[in-house]
Amino acid sequence: MPGGRLSDQDRRDIASGLAEGLGYAEIARRLGRPTSTISREVARNGGPAGYRAEHAHEATGRRARRRRPAPPPEQRGAAGADGRDPEAVRGYIERFSTLMVQTGLPRMAARVLASLFTTDAGALTAVELVARLRVSPASVSKAIGYLEGIELVRRERGARRGERYVFDDDVWVRSWMSSARANAMWADAAREGVEIFGAATPAGARLGQMGRFFARLSDDMAGGPTGAAVGDALTVLAALVHASAPLTVQQLATALGWSTDRVASALRDAEQHPDVTDPVALQRVEPGSFTINARLDRLTAAQREALSARRAT
Repeated sequence: MPGGRLSDQDRRDIASGLAEGLGYAEIARRLGRPTSTISREVARNGGPAGYRAEHAHEATGRRARRRRPAPPPEQRGAAGADGRDPEAVRGYIERFSTLMVQTGLPRMAARVLASLFTTDAGALTAVELVARLRVSPASVSKAIGYLEGIELVRRERGARRGERYVFDDDVWVRSWMSSARANAMWADAAREGVEIFGAATPAGARLGQMGRFFARLSDDMAGGPTGAAVGDALTVLAALVHASAPLTVQQLATALGWSTDRVASALRDAEQHPDVTDPVALQRVEPGSFTINARLDRLTAAQREALSARRAT
């Protein structure tokens, strides 16, 4: 099922796909899973270069054991039996939450998150949070709602103690991937601006520089395109240079002996990763064909004018 847990075979298939140079989206399509599931699985288990199916399975088991509910107070012994100084713990939680506030998190949400993060179980009930933080239930409820909205905390129905709020071990991975997606959105917006204003205009050049920065940042955070994907993108560009004329996806597929899906994917990678194609750029030509041009934003207005004048003579 798309929403079920990954099996041992799923993890072996992921490892095989990475070894073949497949991207996350293609691996997800083959497994019938969301791409985000594959990217999180790989990111928290060594990354594309270090992912091992057996190690990922063992690590998942360890995380599951750490998330098991803590025993009730009557089974834990007296307060302080774990050797921790309660005042030192409270002080650390306050300092930790203050650090998160400085990065932009609301204060109460930061205190709740710090409390969850510093518990052995990584989970607490609303009653436990109220007691720990010495605040009202309404304050805890509002903070939990905020943290759920940004996917840092989730609710879980406990077997005996009602609803608990859980901080998962992979939350930083999810936050990292969310930042990568946000950077990709900035890159897409910049590319749209270049098409509207023109790459040769000052505004278009400025937007082009912005788009390359955010595309590179997003690629670095998400693992970047695979070597095979980069190779396909460069092959398509070489084909367009050799043809010296615009070509459609079908024409490129026929000439290269590839499927249309592979050509479309290569063209998309060439568009989305301009740093890979530098110093040339892919350009769409109506209706539905592509060509290749020099990246005008690599040249100043004076340089372009001088070269145009030389060509005219």
